[in-house]
Order: sequence, then structure tokens, then C-alpha cells
Amino acid sequence: MTEPWSAPPAAGPVRGRVTVPGSKSVTNRALLLAALSGGAATVSGAPASRDTALMVGALRALGVPVEVTSQRVAFSAHDGLRGGGAVDCGLAGTVMRFVPPAAALADGPVAFDGDPRARERPMGTVLDALRALGAQIDGDALPFVLNGAGGLPGGDVVIDASASSQFVSGLLLSGARYDKGVTVHHDGKPVPSLPHIAMSVAMLREAGVEVDDAEPNTWRVAPGPIAARDWTVEPDLSNAGVFLAAAAVTGGEVTVAGWPESSTQPGTEILAVLAEAGCEVVPGPDGVTVRGPAALAGVDVDLHDASELTPTVAAVAALATGPSRIRGVAHIRGHETDRLAALAAELAAVGGDVTETEDGLEIRPGPLAARPDRPWRAYADHRMATAGALVGLVVPGVQVDDIGCTDKTIPDFPGRWAALLG
Repeated sequence: MTEPWSAPPAAGPVRGRVTVPGSKSVTNRALLLAALSGGAATVSGAPASRDTALMVGALRALGVPVEVTSQRVAFSAHDGLRGGGAVDCGLAGTVMRFVPPAAALADGPVAFDGDPRARERPMGTVLDALRALGAQIDGDALPFVLNGAGGLPGGDVVIDASASSQFVSGLLLSGARYDKGVTVHHDGKPVPSLPHIAMSVAMLREAGVEVDDAEPNTWRVAPGPIAARDWTVEPDLSNAGVFLAAAAVTGGEVTVAGWPESSTQPGTEILAVLAEAGCEVVPGPDGVTVRGPAALAGVDVDLHDASELTPTVAAVAALATGPSRIRGVAHIRGHETDRLAALAAELAAVGGDVTETEDGLEIRPGPLAARPDRPWRAYADHRMATAGALVGLVVPGVQVDDIGCTDKTIPDFPGRWAALLG
């Protein structure tokens, strides 16, 4: 969309039931594992989002036969990855961090590039790790060329993954196909979003790969085949969070259908955050329901393991009746945009009292009002855009400058949002 999108205000408490697309994190891991298996495999429930399309495109660039029908992705058997292609990473961290370790197995050069902001995102950790494992790479950030040799020796490597858990996951997902497997040792500050690494480990084990994660900050993947299998993707719980938050900020009631009884997705933490803010959280056979209170309380939360929730939680905090603090998320300065600076700027633009701290945000309640001369800026970041929509439920007149960027993970977010408001 080229024109700013007018965020619809809630006429009263938001009440409804929503079904959210499949998890981007699960989908792109499943797609990569299916491709590396070399056999016939399917991924069902894959969201028709930009991140999914970028991963499918990357695998096709590596010579993998892939067919997409609605939310089902089917792989045909093949005899290995091919070089000579070009991979568009867009702004998808799972593509720019997961595909290069696989491309090291290709039989020729593979060129990587992405959106302008993607060229600014940290890549040195994974590229240096691949060099240490035997890969030849021209460049240290996007754009770069990985000169595949048809295989990789593998072995032990020490990295600092404190900027992103994706550096660990990317190496683990392809490690079984390396001659010696791979052992990744993390040496640095705590790794953010450890649940995403747990997700990678669990999915590798489901594909028959031997993984040893008993030692802290060390992950060992044994060499061997990756089984071809059929994957079913569960709903994206981080994306579901903004719909549940709509109930929280309006005193309404929203049910997300299909919420799993257990999940490795960090998005599950939104339930505890909303409960701390005074919401009633009710799991049930149909999904999970959140009922908002008459007045939202402020929260003090460490989102280090679920930092992708920060924009949603910050929007909720700005509409609460007490002060809030979000901690442990310094690393999200390197996400699709500098999310801490972006949230501080956009909340301040509507009158919010926000302080950017070393590792998060302090948000104090106060009257908010949209500025007619300035839209809420999304910074090409899907979660910044949905945060603007959430604020717009309570603050009339909010306009989001780029709601189209939500297609990254939520196809037709404006339509889904309007349907919830009814």
C-alpha cells in the first residue's frame, strides 16, 4: 500500500474468534529440513507470507524441486543442492541465516542479497563460522557469494551468538549433512530467544537427527541423513499475540483457535504478560481466550527469550494505567529495524512518555493522541506496523505508513483485523 492505512478504532470491547496463519519460524525450519532430506516431503499449514515465499525461492535457487499449492508445500526427490543460482533474502532472518549453511553443500557458487535493511543486519557470525568449518565465502555481509564445493568438512566451531539465536539454529539445521557433523560452542553474553534453538533441536530430532544439547552453550549434531517426512505447522503464536492484545486494551474477549497445548514457540509468553497486565487467560479445547480488564496494569517483564513480542507488549504498556518496564531485549536493535529506537519514537509521536534504556524501554501512562501531520511509521517492520494498529484501537486517527509490510508473516493483516473488529 502506498497510502497510509487508517487504523480502525474500536467502537467498544473487541470480541471475536480468530485463526492465525502458521508459524513462520516452524515453517522455514521445516522447509529447509525437507529440502536437505533429498526425498519426497510436504509442509502443510505454511503461511502464504513473504518470508515463506522467500524461503521457497531460495530452495528453488539451489535446485530443489518445490511446488506450492495454497498452504501446502511439496518437495520431490532430488540428488543434492546445485550452485549457480542467486538467493533473495528479502528481510527474512531465517533465510539470510539458515540458507548459507545449506548452500555450503551446493556444487557451485551461490549469490546472496536482500533488502537494503538486510544489508545492515549482522551476518559475520554465521559467515565466519562457515569459513572455520571449511567454506569459501566472498564477503562479510549481504551481498556475498558462497562458493559451494558439494560438501563441507564440518566439525567444531566457537561463535558469539549473543546477537541472534539464528546463528546457532542455522548451523544446526544443516550440520547433519556435513562430513563430521557440527558442534557449536557459544562464547559470549547469553543467547537471546533460546526457545528458538530448542525448536530447531526438537525438529531435527523429529527428522531422525542425533542432537546432544546436554552441555550448556554447546550443541552437537551427529553426521547422518535427514529423514524425509510430512510436517504440519502450528499457528504463529507471536502473530496471535496482537489479536489477543486487542482484547486486553479494549476490555474485550478474543479467542485464538488452534492454540497448541505445548509449543517451543517463544510467542507462548504473551499469555503470562497479559495475565500480569490484569487479563484473564483461559485455555480451552478450541484454543486460548483472553479477557481484558476494566483497566490495564503496567508490567515489568524480561523478554530476552521472546523479544519478538516487544512491539506488542510496548503498545499494551502505552495503554495501561501504570508504568511498565521491558528488559533484556538490547539485541532487537539489530532486527528488521532498531525496534527499541523505533518504538520510542513512534510512541513519543502520539504523546507517550517513553525512555529507551540500555536493554529495553520504560513506558509511563499518559494521554495519547494521533498527530494529523505524521503517520505511525512502520520502518518496513511487520511488528511495528501491527503495534500501530493496536494503539489505533484506543487512539483515534492513527495512520500506519506501511501496513503492507505485515505480509512478511501475516497475509492480509488489514482484512483479518477488520474482521475481528466486525
